[in-house]
Parts: sequence; structure tokens; C-alpha cells
Amino acid sequence: MQILVIAVGGAVGAVLRYLVSLLVISLAGDSWPYGTLVVNLLGAFLIGFLWQLFDTVTYPHNTRLLVFTGGLGAFTTFSTFGLESLTLLQVGRTRDGMLYLLASNLGGLLCVWLGFVVSRYFLAQLR
Repeated sequence: MQILVIAVGGAVGAVLRYLVSLLVISLAGDSWPYGTLVVNLLGAFLIGFLWQLFDTVTYPHNTRLLVFTGGLGAFTTFSTFGLESLTLLQVGRTRDGMLYLLASNLGGLLCVWLGFVVSRYFLAQLR
């Protein structure tokens, strides 16, 4: 049962990743890996927000597997981030590659923290 729950979450996460990437590329273009950056930063925010929420409210283990392991595991794209970073560096776009590495890593940490903060605020408003 747990494998099925993870698979369903993964399918939803992968489709959402694709749709968000398409939307971002349609708005910002494809000259820089904006789609992957937005997906990873959004995923970082969501994992921070939802982790804090799930830590406060009791959810079944399968729900955690669905959301975190399946959904957000498929939604975020670390392997694509690695490939795009290396490609930028290999084609001589060192500045863009370094900026992308910095924005993804620092931005990811910031978004997880922000997710925690927003979730705590949200929970405080519900009490």
C-alpha cells in the first residue's frame, strides 16, 4: 500500500513540476533555467511549510509518504539542477552557472525557513 501511495504522490508531483516549469518558461523564457529554479524554490518553501504543519497536526503516515516522499520528491528537481549547472559552466557561462548555484542553494534554504515561518504564522491564526 505504501508503494502505491508514494507512486500516486510521485505522479502528481511530476505533472505539477512539468506544468509549473512550462508556465515559468512561457513567462520568463528559456535562456536561463528559470523553470527549474522556481520549481526547486517553491518545493523548498512547500516542504518547510508542510513539514511544520504536519509536525503540529497529526496526519497518517501514508499522507506523509504521499506528500513528502512521492509528491515533493517528484516535484523538486535536484538532478536537473545539477545538469543545468554543469551545462552552464561547460559552455562558458561561468557567471550564470555560479549565480544559478548560489540562487538555488541559498534561495532553497531561505524558502524552507520561510515555509516554516509562514506555517507557524498560519497555525497561530487558526488557534
